[in-house]
Amino acid sequence: MVVLVTVGSRCGADGGAAGPGRGAVAASGADSSRAGAEDAGPDAPATPTPPPRPLPRSRPTSLRVPSLGVDAPIIPLRLDRNRELETPPVDSPKLVGWYEGGPTPGEAGTAIAVGHRDTRTGPAVFAGLAHVQRGRTVEVRRADGRTAVYSVDRVKVFDKAGFPDKEVYGPTGRPELRMITCGGLFSRRTGYTSNVVVFAHLTATK
Repeated sequence: MVVLVTVGSRCGADGGAAGPGRGAVAASGADSSRAGAEDAGPDAPATPTPPPRPLPRSRPTSLRVPSLGVDAPIIPLRLDRNRELETPPVDSPKLVGWYEGGPTPGEAGTAIAVGHRDTRTGPAVFAGLAHVQRGRTVEVRRADGRTAVYSVDRVKVFDKAGFPDKEVYGPTGRPELRMITCGGLFSRRTGYTSNVVVFAHLTATK
């Protein structure tokens, strides 16, 4: 079962405060897909490696994106009184926030991680997020000592006014990760116009 929680955009004029556009975040896990193997003859192609089993729930402690040089601590985030997702403190631009009302990384369902693109002091943890390439890995360390390893599927930029809630937060049948920051044009009065969203799926655990 998936419970949807409404959240709001936090890409404000005070800096690159990252948060999803107004939409719905999955607050519980979805059933993961299981790859089945069919009998193969001698000339058949090799059977694809089955996906890893989802991990049990355990809070994330740090996130690494080796291709971007990112290795950041993770803090839990909640919804505020307006049902908007909080952001990491602006005075701590190198922190990544995880929506603790949703799945933990490695768990079945879609885990949500947000970070600042920049602040008044300069580039922040997700400054280069829009440039991560397909197939690159993202590693999330957890409190239980396990690591969830994801592979990037695609990167998209969405206008906040037309943010596709179901595409970003909807159930997918496997453990996935969304990394979100601000994007588009910036106005000192209204902040950023868009969100950068990285879509990734679980490919290994260790």
